[in-house]
Amino acid sequence: MKSNSIDIESEIIKVIDIEIKGISSLKERINSSVKNAVETIFNCRGKVIITGMGKSGLVAKKIASTMSSVGTPAIFVHPAEGMHGDLGIIGPDDTVIAIGKSGESSELNGILPSVKNVGAKIIGIMGDANSTLAKYSDIVIDIGNIEEACPFNMAPTTSSTATMVLGDAIAVALMKMRSFKLTDYALLHPGGQLGKRLILTVADVMLKGNDNPLVNVSDSIKNCIIEISEKQAGVVSVVDNDGKLMGLVSDFDIRTHLEKEENIFSMAITGIMNNNPVSVYEDEKAFSALKTMQEREKPITVLPVINREDIVVGMLRLQDMVKEGL
Repeated sequence: MKSNSIDIESEIIKVIDIEIKGISSLKERINSSVKNAVETIFNCRGKVIITGMGKSGLVAKKIASTMSSVGTPAIFVHPAEGMHGDLGIIGPDDTVIAIGKSGESSELNGILPSVKNVGAKIIGIMGDANSTLAKYSDIVIDIGNIEEACPFNMAPTTSSTATMVLGDAIAVALMKMRSFKLTDYALLHPGGQLGKRLILTVADVMLKGNDNPLVNVSDSIKNCIIEISEKQAGVVSVVDNDGKLMGLVSDFDIRTHLEKEENIFSMAITGIMNNNPVSVYEDEKAFSALKTMQEREKPITVLPVINREDIVVGMLRLQDMVKEGL
């Protein structure tokens, strides 16, 4: 297929410049209508429903997704599907955000009379304040006749970008009005690294129960070595009769004494253990424990875990936190 000879880099820059100009022009159109729209969404007692056809529909989906992820639950309804029953999801307490570049989409405008009859509020976002969409809207947000990056000034390009930017701005404004916190964000994004860092506790990640490497201070060195080997943590917590942490023995400690050709099996555990180990509480954030491990002058890869009564309840390994994506 033969292609026209063009300066690709110049064309790309030209499109970017046109879209930047379009977004800049959007700033001049932020007025009381936008403020009313944000307040209406904030005070909505029902659902926030966003709809649009074609490219506007794709933008509507993105805005609904962004709002939902930052504290304003929203859903997308396709106008064509709405014409065939999906409008049943809309109730009188709902707010509908209808998006259409020209404001004359037959599919979109076809559902608006029913939305009005139900009693839901309609916020219209369009490029023509005299359009049919504007006439149906309770609140009109006119983004203006923005120049498209398309050489025919036809395909929604700049207008789609500007509408998406407006949706982002509305979502962020709502986010701040709701005092949406980082911890709230984490709850809605549990699969992401940020969510894991803010949600997972040491207890969620640590070795516990029968997997927790643990010996009593009166146990033999032989049992200590067996416990280290079987639990595969490279260390074992040493506890007193009440289960409280007294020390830590690592395979390094054992090798050190063996290299000195000492009769290690005749020694007491107290003779080889580190009697001042660093520990963490089970209810601490796992990411905080990870920082404790890494930010020491000599980083460590395991930490004994205790509860608030100082009883040893687990062992935290660096490899388990890496596995969790922390």
